[in-house]
Amino acid sequence: MSGPLAGPDGRLRCPWALSTEDYVAYHDTEWGRPVRGDDALYERLCLEAFQSGLSWLTILRRREGFRKAFSDFSIEAVARFDATDAERLLADEGIIRNRAKIEATLANARVLAGWEKGELETLIWSHAPEEPGPAPLTTADVPAVTTESTDLAKALKKAGLRFVGPTTAYALMQACGLVNDHLADCALRDPA
Repeated sequence: MSGPLAGPDGRLRCPWALSTEDYVAYHDTEWGRPVRGDDALYERLCLEAFQSGLSWLTILRRREGFRKAFSDFSIEAVARFDATDAERLLADEGIIRNRAKIEATLANARVLAGWEKGELETLIWSHAPEEPGPAPLTTADVPAVTTESTDLAKALKKAGLRFVGPTTAYALMQACGLVNDHLADCALRDPA
């Protein structure tokens, strides 16, 4: 639990972002920036589910493998995956080979393929807090779950999606810019 730390370039960043170059790049260019579009949000939802119980670094380092294995997270393409594809994914060393997570990814695509374009984006973004909370000063001020993430998880589950608990939903909200959990003095809190 700490406040922002200076990176190699002297800029203050959230402390988790400084352990590897992968994290620095993700933190500086992606984390907390608004993500729009159903396929892009489906990708983030899937990756957050695969991360459950693992380090986010594990997912980041396999992200290109995930994209290749899951047809760049095209909902329409993944919805057509069959049992042969599921077995192929279970043997793919470029991804996390967890049967429950793979099956959830395929099942979720099948559900989402029946939705109107923009419906996933609308559902997810409807759970963004109306007012931003105070900027966290230290990592101890960053929650793992919020009322909004609990409500989002419930809405996603009610819609038929799997592997979408409140903690996964909050990580999705952080990653996709629904909330801004960059620490108050982080150089990326309000990127210019």
